Amino acid sequence: MISTPKTIQIFLPLGDPQAIRVAEITTRIVRVIEVPRSLLSEFQQMPESNQVGIYFLVGEDEKTAEPKLYIGQSGNIGKRLSEHNEKKDFWSRAIVALSLTNSLTQTHALFLEWHSLKRATEAGRFELENGNGGSKPHTPAPLEADCMEIFETCRTLLATLGYPVFEPVAKPISNTTPQELFYCKRSGCSAVGEYTTEGFVVLSGSLGSPEVGNSYQNESFAKRRAQLITQGKAQFQNGWLMFKEDVLFSSPSGASAVVLGAPSNGWTDWKSADGKTLNEIKRVGT
Repeated sequence: MISTPKTIQIFLPLGDPQAIRVAEITTRIVRVIEVPRSLLSEFQQMPESNQVGIYFLVGEDEKTAEPKLYIGQSGNIGKRLSEHNEKKDFWSRAIVALSLTNSLTQTHALFLEWHSLKRATEAGRFELENGNGGSKPHTPAPLEADCMEIFETCRTLLATLGYPVFEPVAKPISNTTPQELFYCKRSGCSAVGEYTTEGFVVLSGSLGSPEVGNSYQNESFAKRRAQLITQGKAQFQNGWLMFKEDVLFSSPSGASAVVLGAPSNGWTDWKSADGKTLNEIKRVGT
């Protein structure tokens, strides 16, 4: 989908940016409300709590600190969140999506729940608590078109609030020009990555060093490598550490250090296809 400029309004009903936040694209009818779990009772006093809508419960795994997500829908959002407050432990915030005109039906909500689960699974940023995504509900074509427009608004507003649930960590290769890809081939490694607005992504299929030197075992990059292996995001194959999915790092150097199994300056170790360093392309002359 082509990105276009948007005006987004965020309202703080309690005056606290860490409390309830209400987000809208000013020309659309979708409203997204972020609700801290501790302020659920305050949300239930808002008229929106009785509406039909979809919701996202966000938290993290206590053992791995990996982000977790549950996606649901309800004809009465406030009541459903109260049930989850009693039965589900992992979540700390709920994000609710509903209509400014109170025009969403149960059919809308069921399709949006199904499509959201599908897209969140494809993006792979969160561990889903839902289990399987179920089957696509029967939805008339005109209503499905409405749902897709609603979904795109939700996607934008969720990401704006800091929850890129549906955003892949890297662009699909088919939409990526060679100039946007960088390569790390030092010490026999063969890794491909992308510099993004969030950091640096090492792409699935990249091959990294099979080991970390003894003197580096306690370094943060060594611990990150071990974590990726435990999570199944990387595994040893044919004598190399292979990335099994796209992995986001906060910096180019963090990414290259994990690939190489040694300290690295990612700004010089990541190079374009024509040999220019990431530093030359992204920092020099800017």
